[in-house]
Amino acid sequence: MGKEKLGSGRFQKDEMLEVEITDIGNDGEGIGKVDGYALFIKDAVIGDRVRAKIMKSKKNYAYAHLEEVLEPSPFRQQARCPIARQCGGCQIQNMTYERQLKFKQDKVRNNIVRIGGFDGEYVDSIMEPIMGMDDPWRYRNKAQYPIGADREGNPVAGFYAGRTHSIIPVSDCRIGVVENEMILEIVLEHMRQFHVSAYNEGTGHGLVRHVLIRKGFESGQIMVCLVINYGKRNPNSGRDFGKGREYIPGQERLIEKLEKVPGMTSISVSINNENTNVIMGTEIHTLWGEPVIRDTLNGLEFEISPLSFYQVNPAQTKKLYGQAIKYADLSGKETVWDLYCGIGTITLSMAKTAGHVYGVEIIPEAIEDAKENAKRNGIENATFMCGKAEVVLPEFYEKAAGGDASDKDALHPDVIVVDPPRKGCDSKCLETMLKMQPERIVYVSCDSATLARDLRILCDGGYKLKAVRPCDMFPWSGHVESCVRLERVSNRKADSYVKLNVKMEEYYRIKDAEGGEADG
Repeated sequence: MGKEKLGSGRFQKDEMLEVEITDIGNDGEGIGKVDGYALFIKDAVIGDRVRAKIMKSKKNYAYAHLEEVLEPSPFRQQARCPIARQCGGCQIQNMTYERQLKFKQDKVRNNIVRIGGFDGEYVDSIMEPIMGMDDPWRYRNKAQYPIGADREGNPVAGFYAGRTHSIIPVSDCRIGVVENEMILEIVLEHMRQFHVSAYNEGTGHGLVRHVLIRKGFESGQIMVCLVINYGKRNPNSGRDFGKGREYIPGQERLIEKLEKVPGMTSISVSINNENTNVIMGTEIHTLWGEPVIRDTLNGLEFEISPLSFYQVNPAQTKKLYGQAIKYADLSGKETVWDLYCGIGTITLSMAKTAGHVYGVEIIPEAIEDAKENAKRNGIENATFMCGKAEVVLPEFYEKAAGGDASDKDALHPDVIVVDPPRKGCDSKCLETMLKMQPERIVYVSCDSATLARDLRILCDGGYKLKAVRPCDMFPWSGHVESCVRLERVSNRKADSYVKLNVKMEEYYRIKDAEGGEADG
């Protein structure tokens, strides 16, 4: 069907094709080919035979919409969530969990081979099985619900549809905690009763933008933070009541309802008046209870504020961090650097079996949380620095190399741990890591494509890839975390510094050639 279009290398929009799904894309979409022309089809499962409509056609590939499953795959299942196809959160809920784990294991392996240029047989020999979940539901300890209005003007909460800012109403997300539904119902009912407006991205008017909910899985403590567009555009805002300020009409009544939710510990507002996709504002006001909640991870107690970075899947975080500690191979004497340290979860976990640990993080509030978490847990062998890893690390190295540093051991640490954002490590950070020549590097990654790129750079600089283990931190999505161990095998300083940017450019070239978007 439609083969007459193949001469130009593309199909026409709205053209219908029948295709067998033989592969899986980076985000879990099904991939099929018609005479060598690739179709990327969201919601199609490997092994399906489907009818699909061309939505966007390129020279060598096209994006298509799944119209009908003609022959279902043995790996296809009924999605538990009724709006899984519309919602952008769970891309592969219609694929069996066992097949998801294989997809994610293969994704990490193939990116390391293809983008990193490592030998496939060698990678297979050092790669450990993915760490999956026994029960991959209700695992998220954090949810951020956008608030909008339906056609009748009634407030709604939910999640954005994939690649849009259209809100799909969600009453109960199956990967979130059960308390979320109760809290959202209280907030929405209060907005209806007191005529509280939802924020409108188009006009910039309206009060309530998002509802943030966090829960400590060990402590049971719950936090609610309402993100509001507070100020000149909202005539009801700014009225004083009692000892506080009324940020939301009927605020006292809302607090009375929310504080009855079992485990409620903290109720606050975050002021965000900017026209931006950033959810949280930096100005936080506690309305009731504590400014933070507490939770326990790896035997350590952490305070979590509305702005704190804290892994959203506690059960898998224990496994992932446990693997990182295992790969660090600490005996109690080592000097360790933890770059992109957040509130110090990995740093403080390693401090228990290291000589001294250094944590670096760009967010000032996270560094303050990390310092307080160290005090709370009686850890005295941890030093935290605020700034970009690619700035702090080179500055420290230059001072230490010039004799201007109190701790010379930090100049050549035993272990460097990195847990960067999706864009991976900055080239300056990688260059300084190679200059510091740690015995071991432990790389925790949330994007296996940028991980592969950085591994190639580090191995060209004198390291050998020794172990890789994926971890399914986000079941039902296409994302996968990884933990990698590298060991120094050469005393030479990397002769590839000048090649760092070249390799990063090559990564983006590969991603572009595959028809995917380069993360970060």
